[in-house]
Amino acid sequence: MLNPIRWLMGKFSIDMGIDLGTANTLVYVKDEGVVLSEPSVVAVQRGTTEVLLGGEAVGNRAKEMLGRTPANVVAIRPLKAGTITSFDITEKMLRYFIQRVHNRHHWVKPQVVISVSSGITAVERRAVISSAERAGARKVYLVDQPTAAAIGAGLPVTEPQGCMVVDIGGGTTEVAVLSLGGVVQSQCVRAAGDDFDQAIIRFLKDEHGLVIGPQMAEKIKINIGSVAPMDQEYSMAVRGREVMNGLPRETTVTSDKVREALQGPVREIVEAIKATLEKTPPEISADLVERGILLCGGGALLKGIDRVIHEETQLDVTVADEPLSCVVRGTGVFLENLDLLEGVLNQEEEMG
Repeated sequence: MLNPIRWLMGKFSIDMGIDLGTANTLVYVKDEGVVLSEPSVVAVQRGTTEVLLGGEAVGNRAKEMLGRTPANVVAIRPLKAGTITSFDITEKMLRYFIQRVHNRHHWVKPQVVISVSSGITAVERRAVISSAERAGARKVYLVDQPTAAAIGAGLPVTEPQGCMVVDIGGGTTEVAVLSLGGVVQSQCVRAAGDDFDQAIIRFLKDEHGLVIGPQMAEKIKINIGSVAPMDQEYSMAVRGREVMNGLPRETTVTSDKVREALQGPVREIVEAIKATLEKTPPEISADLVERGILLCGGGALLKGIDRVIHEETQLDVTVADEPLSCVVRGTGVFLENLDLLEGVLNQEEEMG
């Protein structure tokens, strides 16, 4: 018998797809598209899980505090390398985003499709579902990020033809070969956007004696970062703290030097791609000669990374349209086709 309360909750619910990323969280709403994209950052009272500003210090407001907080406040990312490091804070972050989309209608409980790293364990999957339920979800489905990315990019993953996706996120790079709605081969490596930033931080400290923070490193990566020679090289003024005397200082870095700094994590990503290709069945390898590799995620925007992967694999490499939102758009497709695609989702009942 239909529960009238659950029916009422569903009637007025705004069901959503969530890309729960290490660096950013994006939310997709049926018939509206991507309605929210904010950093996966929460500011809390040090030593507690109490979110500042009455629970509002999440996303953009919290990221502004990174590296600038007093001793009693800490701005943290509750996910690291694709896994949840603090379930309590992740739950509060999810609740904040869900309630923002629902315009604070606490009594309305949505169905939610959440993308997760293919590298997390069954225990972590159950914890994500539990966190989302406590945060206000009525029913929770999980989908692996590579599958969501492929669907979001419009690849025919349900057909008997192979396709390959490389999703370079903030904490992990997901490499996957898919066919007939499933993953044939995959690999998840902890070399991604955050590692690019850390490589730049190490370079500035070793070569220029300057200590910079992750936000400055990210600006350098976005503005002048590249992994292949460019027609024109660029330079950028960088400010930080002098290693020797601790005083503020400015220096200039060039794009060719930044490129040298980024070679380490890029090499890890290339090796993961090649290792996945080596294990791929021959018939699907033949499909990949025709279809090539699709890049998505924020790291796909790093200048020249498609050229480097092409040179190493001799396959065509394409950067997806709007690569940052590929995964969340994929969760949206699942959301709108639950009856058809339920077989490739991990339902809450199956996780119990």
